[in-house]
Amino acid sequence: MADKRYRVGRLSQEIQKEVNDILLKRVRDPRVEGITVTGVEVTGDLQQATIYYSILSDKASDASKAQTGLEKSSGLIRSELGSRLTIYKTPELIFEQDRSVAYGSRIDQLLNDMHKRE
Repeated sequence: MADKRYRVGRLSQEIQKEVNDILLKRVRDPRVEGITVTGVEVTGDLQQATIYYSILSDKASDASKAQTGLEKSSGLIRSELGSRLTIYKTPELIFEQDRSVAYGSRIDQLLNDMHKRE
């Protein structure tokens, strides 16, 4: 059982590294510029991978453009992953924006406001 969790974790790290590289070097869509992959969760059967990403902009329109750009280029990303990884079947890719960065900055802002009041 622990061996399977180790494999899933290792595959998650490898997918994260490769998707970052693919986004930098292979995808030419301007909507995906400035996207950083922050984490990957792979299901236990290795059939699906949820890729969490962050963008530099806080605008909602930029976030929706980035999501659309990633969904449009998911076929290219998946085929590139298939050639780079040594696994039997390349997992289906699901992209989700990582909200933890915005959440963390909001907490920092609240703490700074609290300290200013004191």
